[in-house]
Amino acid sequence: MTDDEDTVIEFVPPLIALLLHSEREKGSALTEDEVIAVRDGATCIRSPRTVAEAMAERRGYDDLDPERVWEEWQEVRTVLNPE
Repeated sequence: MTDDEDTVIEFVPPLIALLLHSEREKGSALTEDEVIAVRDGATCIRSPRTVAEAMAERRGYDDLDPERVWEEWQEVRTVLNPE
């Protein structure tokens, strides 16, 4: 990785997977505070943007934006974890 290469922060595993697991383990919808706690306690790495994009493509989905995690989780959770 060169100094001028664009890097991004990635969650490992992705936030979507962490939140889905947490919600299934809880047995009900996570609260906003719980979603934020999962995000804040998650492991992150810094990687080149090109690597992050390739990982998302291989995974088949983009991860949630950590700055909008609550809003984006509300959009995808019902598809991934219908009640």
